[in-house]
Order: sequence, then structure tokens, then C-alpha cells
Amino acid sequence: MSTTPKISIVFFGSSRFSVIVLDELMKLGHTPSLIITTPDKPQGRKLTLTPNVVKQWAINHNITFLDPAKLDSTLIERLKYCGSDEPPAADTIGKNQLHIVASYGKIIPSGVINIPQFGMLNIHPSLLPKYRGPSPLGTAILDDEKRTGVTIMKIDEQMDHGPIIAQIPVNITEWPIYEEFEELMARKGAQLLAETIPGWVDGDIVERPQDHSTATYTQKITKEDALIDISDPQADRYQNFRKIQAYHEWPQAYFNTERRGQKIRVKITDATYAGDILTIKKVVPEGAKEMLYEDFVRGLK
Repeated sequence: MSTTPKISIVFFGSSRFSVIVLDELMKLGHTPSLIITTPDKPQGRKLTLTPNVVKQWAINHNITFLDPAKLDSTLIERLKYCGSDEPPAADTIGKNQLHIVASYGKIIPSGVINIPQFGMLNIHPSLLPKYRGPSPLGTAILDDEKRTGVTIMKIDEQMDHGPIIAQIPVNITEWPIYEEFEELMARKGAQLLAETIPGWVDGDIVERPQDHSTATYTQKITKEDALIDISDPQADRYQNFRKIQAYHEWPQAYFNTERRGQKIRVKITDATYAGDILTIKKVVPEGAKEMLYEDFVRGLK
């Protein structure tokens, strides 16, 4: 019979990946009691301060949240008693707490890592130690790494470095757009975490160190990474297709061309690849709305 205590989950996240994980965890009976996310940011032409999608999710589900600019001593004190305004007895600090991280985007200090009784677990969408760092999903598409997966790891003070708690492979047959790949991996990760929590809390799961000698690292994506040359007959069409899929959400693959004597940037929003033929279907020319690629080409003549 399981001796699993009732645990209090504190969730750290700030992106759509985080929200997909939260939706799945709620469905599976692991709704967090406290959410830590990032502060509102200015958006739009008027630079209106706007909450991120995780904060909005917390508001919509009436879940307590904190959105500190820094993970400092003030936050650490709040975390020790799971967001309550009343300090706990010394012997109850962090008791029955489990911290979960899914795409939070900040380095987490040891003062936070060491609070929860059951540690801090991270959902990372790759088969660690491969693809540590900020862009494992996009990099998998770019590298055509169709045998990928999800890792639940215990966080330490180095990036994606901690011991592995659980892993599952995910095999891809054809590359979807980034958003669809992200949703698949987020749901797989949340499901794996939900399956793992009881055994982890009961002490039935033994963590295993990563083989750091085989670690690979991903880089932060820049707008310049998304440039492709569709006019080059020697260009790798399949690689260009993977760029379109990997950068579909941001920064969006693009090419440069001329229209009425002016150089413009054209973003590619929809494309297919089959038989070594890359077919661009929809684009967003600079200063215009999305249109069929064939209509855009016709307008250049």
C-alpha cells in the first residue's frame, strides 16, 4: 500500500509550454497550490503591462501566484510556507512540498532548490544529457533528430545538469510546426511526471546521474537564424523546410527579396516538403497581411 503523503506542489513556469503542462497536470490530479512566474511585460504599441500566459492561467483557475522579478530572500521566505503570509513552525518548513519547473526561463538559486522536502523536478523536452539549454525543441527539428523524448530531472545549481528521475522516448515520423511539437512534448512530459510523482515521493525511484561527457547544448535563437535563401538552387531544401517548422512561432523563417524596387522581408508561415520538393504555401510580406505564396509571386511580376 502506498504511503504517499498529501503533497503541496509549487509550480515554476512562464510560457505556453508551461500552460500545456499545467492543463495536463490538473487533468491528472496534480494541480499546484502555488505558481511562481515572471513579472508583467509591456506589450503592443502602447506598451501596456500584460501578464504572461502562466499568470493568466493562475488567475483563471483561482490559484495563488507570485511573479517576482528576482528569486531573492523575500521570495524564499514565502516559498518556505508555500505562499502563506504566516510563517510556519521551524520543523514544518518545506515539509511535503514538491517544486516543479517547466519552462520558467530563470536560473534558480540554491536557496530555492533546497526548500522542498521532495526536491525540485524539471520537465525537459529532450533525452538528457542531449540538448541541454534553452531551445531543445527547435534544435531537434533543425537537426532532424526524430528519436527524441522527455526527461524528468532533479534540479541542481547547473543548467540541466541534475540527476535523471525518469525518461521516455518520443519518435517523430514527420516534422510538424513548432507549436504542435511543443504541445506533444509538454503533454508527454506532464504525463510522465504524474506517473513519476507517487514513486518519487514514496522513495521507490532511484535517481541516476547524467553522463556529462556526452552532453550537448542548445543556443538561444535569434532572428538572424531564421533567414533562408530560397533562390539558391544548391540550398538544402529539407533543411530549409525544417527551419520553417522550427521557427514557425518565432522568429518565423524568412527570405529577402525586392518589390517595386524596395528590399523587403517575407516571412514564411506555411510550407510542405515531399520528394525533395519544398513548396511554400503562405507568406507574410513586410507591411502586408498573410497571403498565398502564389499570389505574392504574381504580384512581383
